[in-house]
Amino acid sequence: MPTLPFGEYRPDLSDLDGAHTRSLLNVLPQGDGYGPIKDIAALTSALPAACRGYFYARGTDNTITVFAGTATKLYMLNNTTLAWSDVSASLGTYATLNGDAQWQFAQFGSIVIATQANDDVQAFTLGSSTEFGDLAGSPPRAAYVAVVGSFVVLSGLAANPFRVQWSAIGSAIGWTAGTNQSDFQDLADGGIVRQVLGGEVGIVMQDLGLRRMIYSPGSEVIFVIERIGKDIGLLHPYAATATGDKIFYLSPKGFMQSDPAGSMKPIGAERVDKHFFAHYDESAPQYVICAADPQAHVVLWVYRSSGSVADAFDAALAYNWLLDRWVPLTLTGEFITGLAQPGLTIEGLDALAPGAMDVLDTADNGGEVQIEVADTSSLTTGDYVTISAVGGTTEANGTWEITVDDATHFTLNGSVFANPYTSGGIVGGSVDEMETPWDSISTATLPKLSVATSAHKLAFFSGANKEAVLETPEHSLDGQRMQITGFKPITDAADVYGRISKRETLQNSITYTNEALMRLGFVGVIRSTVYSRAKIRIPAETVWTYASGVRPMAQPDGADIQ
Repeated sequence: MPTLPFGEYRPDLSDLDGAHTRSLLNVLPQGDGYGPIKDIAALTSALPAACRGYFYARGTDNTITVFAGTATKLYMLNNTTLAWSDVSASLGTYATLNGDAQWQFAQFGSIVIATQANDDVQAFTLGSSTEFGDLAGSPPRAAYVAVVGSFVVLSGLAANPFRVQWSAIGSAIGWTAGTNQSDFQDLADGGIVRQVLGGEVGIVMQDLGLRRMIYSPGSEVIFVIERIGKDIGLLHPYAATATGDKIFYLSPKGFMQSDPAGSMKPIGAERVDKHFFAHYDESAPQYVICAADPQAHVVLWVYRSSGSVADAFDAALAYNWLLDRWVPLTLTGEFITGLAQPGLTIEGLDALAPGAMDVLDTADNGGEVQIEVADTSSLTTGDYVTISAVGGTTEANGTWEITVDDATHFTLNGSVFANPYTSGGIVGGSVDEMETPWDSISTATLPKLSVATSAHKLAFFSGANKEAVLETPEHSLDGQRMQITGFKPITDAADVYGRISKRETLQNSITYTNEALMRLGFVGVIRSTVYSRAKIRIPAETVWTYASGVRPMAQPDGADIQ
């Protein structure tokens, strides 16, 4: 038989003697078939509660600041310790988010805006604020925020869900309608206004339609708002994203691709739409989230599977819009979006390096600063250590020669104790022992796709390769029985397990042989059948770059049965 490719993933269709497959998992489409996808690896410490949205802001000096929200709090990431600091207004709590809602964020100049429908819109000024506070100008409470051109746009308004409202031009704090081009527009049809996708042109996502907002200088209406899609709106509020000039969203009719001009392409029809609607939990819309990979031509929709009771999504569908192909993924988490890794200072490198230890307390030891840690067995008198982020006894921060006092204490030679300890502190490890490549740190501020894990930590897809499963379409010898003796996987993976399916008629259930380990490039399995598929499994952490199909070893076995 000729080589059988793994084919395009189309679970909505029968794959009998076709060019597509109904079974793939944890792979990414590429020109020579499929490649691996990496598992997630946590970057930050855990938030105190489930993550309900996060966002990164970029300062004028290109530094990255990361914010995240829980049901009642807002937090900022410490770029040195990668721990979270409470930056809620007055360090208090907010009105609890609705169960089906997430915090939404946007950056307007140096102002980071955070919003949810049950509380006032919040603002944090990069470089000067220490906590969030109410956004000035008395904007309406809103579930969603975006930046369109030189305007902040709010939607999902608590007082009027059919309205979009925007700020004064060039200002995040001017909200008096009729002043400096601040205004609002009520949309009489199209249903409730969900999020607005920002950019030079805004895309208003409604339940039953799409509209675009085009700034019209000198016009009385400020924005020309015109319909670009009817009866094909946004099914769930977070199931849309924009990347480049493309818009991707989940509509009641299935997955769609559009652009600001209004062209629409159903990208899930007769492919994955039926499979998705049959397997997702429609009662958990907060976990149906669309995100674009900033470094690839890929968008993902994550969702919670039907029957799951976890407070997380547990599955995903990825779409490569350049190759026009889908793949399913196993992915568990609380939120997903693009994230730029915070820039690391030398102190931050020390905190991440092997051997780093938490400071537990400080004390006055004959006028010098004594540090308490969990264990000093890795330290030797005369060593030099770098200490950072100590609160209270800030005079301890710096690089010091040390004297080891006992199993849990050492003294900073030449230091002067002045202030009692309050909190925090890291004893830096050995930067020389770091496994992270220095070039990855130098490009850390480039955004990448990220996930808030079920452990409330932010993570990147930077772990080892996930376990991958690939299967060919089902084939026969024109209805004649065939004797299969095995197949050769077309892949550079050295560690592969294979099996084949078997059924005598199209009405029979499909059964599979036991897995067999590939040896010398061949998976040996003997079976006589009429219809069969070949399936391979590439274990987690296997190093590989492509898998395109199999070369089956089969021959006719008996008379034509048709």
